[in-house]
Amino acid sequence: MPRRVMHTTGAAEEALRGALRDLRAELGVPTGFPTAVLAEADRTAAAPRLPDADATHLPLFTVDPLGSRDLDQAMHLARREGGGYRVHYAIADVAAFVPPGGTVDSEAHRRVQTLYFPDGTVPLHPPALSEGAASLLPDRTVPALLWRIDLDAEGRTSAVDVRRALVRSRAALDHATAQRRIDDGTAEEPLALLQDVGLLREALERERGGISLSVPEQEITATNDGGYALAYRAPLPVEGWNAQISLLANMAAADVMTQSGTGVLRTLPTAPVGAVARLRLTARALRIDWPHHVSYADLVRSLDPHDPRDAAFLQECTTLLRGAGYHVFTGGRLPDPAVHAAVAHTYTHCTAPLRRLVDRYAGELCVAACAGSGVPEWVLTALDDLPAEMAGGARRAAAVERECVDLVEAAVLNGRVGEVFDGHVVDVRDDDPAIGTVQLRDPAVVARVTADGAEAGADAEAVAGAGRALPLGEPLRVRLTRADPAARPGTARVLFAVA
Repeated sequence: MPRRVMHTTGAAEEALRGALRDLRAELGVPTGFPTAVLAEADRTAAAPRLPDADATHLPLFTVDPLGSRDLDQAMHLARREGGGYRVHYAIADVAAFVPPGGTVDSEAHRRVQTLYFPDGTVPLHPPALSEGAASLLPDRTVPALLWRIDLDAEGRTSAVDVRRALVRSRAALDHATAQRRIDDGTAEEPLALLQDVGLLREALERERGGISLSVPEQEITATNDGGYALAYRAPLPVEGWNAQISLLANMAAADVMTQSGTGVLRTLPTAPVGAVARLRLTARALRIDWPHHVSYADLVRSLDPHDPRDAAFLQECTTLLRGAGYHVFTGGRLPDPAVHAAVAHTYTHCTAPLRRLVDRYAGELCVAACAGSGVPEWVLTALDDLPAEMAGGARRAAAVERECVDLVEAAVLNGRVGEVFDGHVVDVRDDDPAIGTVQLRDPAVVARVTADGAEAGADAEAVAGAGRALPLGEPLRVRLTRADPAARPGTARVLFAVA
């Protein structure tokens, strides 16, 4: 998922559609699939490789954002006799629809991952697969990789297995509906247990020193005067519980692969001391109390994503996730470090194969390991190139995210050049302390700021050099010098100077 999730609603979406379409073109983002790719997707959608096992008796359900059709995961939760829980977690079997070396496979390697724009997505796979035949939509029998994960009464994993099976989801729930049913007591036991298991897994996450960031979405709405407004939407508790099930499966998959000796891990080194110190300054700037005896993980858990200051700080916390990458290992030789610092456990990505390339390969490795069979040659052949491919896809996704945020914030501020705003300096460039980042109190905008009177239209770097240093972590009055939604990618669409 992108670092800053944004989506438009109603009139705002219509008004921004043209600018977002132009941005796609400027960034070279694919606008459609080649004819040969669509033709192959149609053929495989009609005749996928089907497994022998049948698990359609399981009343699986999905929990996703409203309107989603690319449904990677479906689940069923039950109590076990004697205590504990059994989690069945079905993952879309993309390999059943994508012949190795075919046109769909080649296009997926070119795209690497689904790209997210405020007004929609640029999918990894053709919609005939990602929103059709391979998706775990309700009341359809489809092939899947079916995980069975047994937990003890405290939510700890006690047994894991994954194999191919036919599955059939019974219900597609959006977050609000799932939360409402759990809260009002109308949820059937498999859904009600999502809260029980989710809370247990969150407690175990705290115990092992892991952390999940509850980062709010930015929602773009149109105002009555023809402008735009930005507001945060805080995640619901059920979104965190749902994420814990995905995290559980990804950790289980990492364990399966490390035990087999061949796999691909998602790793993250521990954040450097300087990054944490800088984040403390950001907390100070946003007037968030962070006593020195309180750990970063405990602080984050205490924040309320409904509070604008806490929401802004949660966005900045994602800077500690920089440095994550994929590492392939064979012969039992694990990378160093092998763990993901935020998860505090070995970890991989296997639960979103409709939207992320590496997940298809991780799933195949786990199925082979649990079956005690050899890893398919097409998987082994692709492994060495996967880390570089995924890194390239991540850079592209980050560029899309960055440009979308800049464009939307420029639209929000368009027509207000010359106005003065209250803000805080939340970042300063190491190589030039006269250039940094300011976070406004209102509206919810984070943008470039320079210390020395940049004029409208000037690049930030043009005023760098001999200027005075920006006061990191301090309140500041700043004047808007640029708000240009039409600026080309790579240039600052929004720019402030010290007032």
